[in-house]
Amino acid sequence: MAIATFVFWYDFGPSPALLFALLNMVAVLIIACPCAMGLATPTAIMVGTGKGAQQGILIKNAESLEIANKINIVVFDKTGTLTKGTPEATDILPLQPTNYNLQTILQLAASLEKGSEHSLAEAIVKKAEKENIKLATVHNFKAIAGHGIIGTIGKQKVLFGNKRLMDKEKISYKEVQEQINILEEAGKTVMLLASHNLQSKTYNLIGLIAVADTLKDSAKQGIAALKNMNIEPVMITGDNEKTAQAIARQAGIEKVYAEVLPEEKEKIIRQLQKKSLQPTTYNLKPTIVAMVGDGINDAPALAAAD
Repeated sequence: MAIATFVFWYDFGPSPALLFALLNMVAVLIIACPCAMGLATPTAIMVGTGKGAQQGILIKNAESLEIANKINIVVFDKTGTLTKGTPEATDILPLQPTNYNLQTILQLAASLEKGSEHSLAEAIVKKAEKENIKLATVHNFKAIAGHGIIGTIGKQKVLFGNKRLMDKEKISYKEVQEQINILEEAGKTVMLLASHNLQSKTYNLIGLIAVADTLKDSAKQGIAALKNMNIEPVMITGDNEKTAQAIARQAGIEKVYAEVLPEEKEKIIRQLQKKSLQPTTYNLKPTIVAMVGDGINDAPALAAAD
């Protein structure tokens, strides 16, 4: 048929006869060929991935594209994913009756955070730089994933982290729980600073620092778009419950997992993959879970997700 088409166009077709004859011959050959779909699919994927790359979207392979079409749950990390990831230190509260003032609290916290990779750490270091506070040298630096930081500054051992770290080290924060609640309900992340008392050989709570990270402008629209596609959004974060719920409300997310350690994030992904979705709301089956996150803390969850 391709040869007959070439002869017909070459003999009876308009000028340039050879060009029309070749084009139509090839067209018939491709359409009649059973390999056409085999050729067209990878070609389409190649063009699609190229266009995606221009928009900053990198696609691992064709299988990833196929799976993406079946996603019905998208799990989001909070800091730097739903939020802007450029937090600011908003509140620095030295605790009485300790002899530590605002500058000392900020100096100790920023000195410890100088060695951390977390986005909240950057906010505290920037605040100290803005206040022209000289950072101290830290020895025996240790970062505890999902908890905080421990280090030695001068002759004192200092801890800086969340309530989970304080509980682990048996440091009481009952006297400041009300202040913490107020800050957390405002959507702020509160970190506690404690110093080792050489005489009593125990830790004393000496200050609080609150950091605020605002929601990305596009987050609310993105969540709404997913819901319109019958995709259930879920938030998972190591941050405290009150702050997580405040950010989730702003974004329009109902399901929130807060105060989650990095290894626990992976377990939650596995649980979501096994669960049966409610037929009244998100009724697509089977459950295919996508994870959106950044940083080392999200690596196990990213690997576990579909």
